[in-house]
Amino acid sequence: MRLSVLDQAPISRNSNPKETLENTLKLAQITEQLGYHRYWVAEHHNTSGLASTSPEILITRIASVTDKIRVGSGGVLLPQYSPYKIAENFKTMEAFFPNRIDLGVGRSPGGSELTRQALLDGQKKSLSEFPRQLRDLQGFLHNSLPREHHFRLVKAGPRMDTAPPVWVLGLSERGAKNAAEAGAGFVFGHFISPKNGIEALNCYRENFKASQTLAEPATIVCIFVVCAETQDEAEELALSQDKWLLNVGKGRDTRVPSIEEVKEKGFTEEEKNEISKNRKRCIVGTPAKVKEELEQLRELYQTDEFMIITNIYDFEAKVKSYQLLKQAFDQ
Repeated sequence: MRLSVLDQAPISRNSNPKETLENTLKLAQITEQLGYHRYWVAEHHNTSGLASTSPEILITRIASVTDKIRVGSGGVLLPQYSPYKIAENFKTMEAFFPNRIDLGVGRSPGGSELTRQALLDGQKKSLSEFPRQLRDLQGFLHNSLPREHHFRLVKAGPRMDTAPPVWVLGLSERGAKNAAEAGAGFVFGHFISPKNGIEALNCYRENFKASQTLAEPATIVCIFVVCAETQDEAEELALSQDKWLLNVGKGRDTRVPSIEEVKEKGFTEEEKNEISKNRKRCIVGTPAKVKEELEQLRELYQTDEFMIITNIYDFEAKVKSYQLLKQAFDQ
């Protein structure tokens, strides 16, 4: 089984964006040494608690301080941008770091409608354009736009023999079909909503069409994991992520709170019920427990790669979680 990393660059309450982004570079170097396969960064806007606003810049910086781990986006918000410009950004990264760059794209609006309008500079653009934009993106990456395409004479540079593989992030059969018809890889966001996972992944495999970069279906499942030497320790560490997820869901401060702060304030019965639902998006436990549950999910989803996201307060505990998890699978 391949293990990879998704980093949203979450900012802890007592920290700041500068320290958070420095920790992103440290975690990328550490997980590369541990043998993780990919290190992807997210794209979020107009939020107080996530420093991952520009995946293109983050990818370039991370790739420059690592040697072999694949680095990519999870994912660039395609509906808000020009496929041509995205292709040129990622072809430039491919030129700097050959065969190490992944281009993950998502259909998300990127935040509130006002935030989306700011990204679009006030222009009107429908999310329903995503499949067409995805085709255009592939066309610009590989110089394969059809003859009748309006932009067929426009070439994306730098002109190279290789281009980053495209992955589509999704939560449903719609996202799965978009990925399948484009011949792209498919990343299922179990960490956002696990309820449609089996249907989405089966839909992707059933509808997959080979492309220039992908001959066979390729899937990744992304999931929250908190791993510690004991179950009690893992549960305590997860308190900060539990509270963070509650805050995200309610549109509150999205910085990650400390365990002490969470314990001091406690949870209402309503919040406890919500945490119980959110835990379906997570695995929390010892290395043996986490490994066992990931193995079960591998059978359920028929995938060989999991992308791990760990949004807890303490950076050293986060590093330890990734270490323990990888060691469990290396034994």
